[in-house]
Amino acid sequence: MKKLKISFNAPVVLTFGCISLVALVLNFITVGVSNQLLFMTYHSSMMSPFTYLRFFTHVLGHEGWSHYIGNMSYILLLGPMLEEKYGSGKILEVIGITAIVTGLVNYVLFPNVALCGASGVVFAFILLTSFTSFKDGEIPLSFILVAVIYIGQQVFEGMFLQDNISNMSHIVGGIVGALIGYRLNKK
Repeated sequence: MKKLKISFNAPVVLTFGCISLVALVLNFITVGVSNQLLFMTYHSSMMSPFTYLRFFTHVLGHEGWSHYIGNMSYILLLGPMLEEKYGSGKILEVIGITAIVTGLVNYVLFPNVALCGASGVVFAFILLTSFTSFKDGEIPLSFILVAVIYIGQQVFEGMFLQDNISNMSHIVGGIVGALIGYRLNKK
């Protein structure tokens, strides 16, 4: 009988989840100071190097356990499949591009809003997943339905609900995932 062993099957996704967990624990220990300093992007001085760092690191911070668990559930569900299909480097690129784009959009368009969490990455992964069966010259119906359902919901909620959720990061993350998914699968 062959012994079972645990494999580190998706290094980027698993490392992202672990670093986010460390950031969450730090946030509890520091009573929110670490999130403000490192894991939340907001309109701060362009002279501060932390402003530029936070454009990337805000996706690692979370408001609390339920926020973290909600995002990591999707990331751990979708991420390993995506990392296996596209490779660790591409998934790291998706996370990095989503972080910088959502951070910059938030900084420029919403100067009074602080942004933290991996929701943009979740939506990038959701839209990227819908491209896994893409063939040249075709648009998968699954992609259209996912885009309409997920992005449509975010537009609706952004217009009609005041719930402290950044629908902008969801929409921007979804757009990033769709564009990268199209580009990766076009070949």
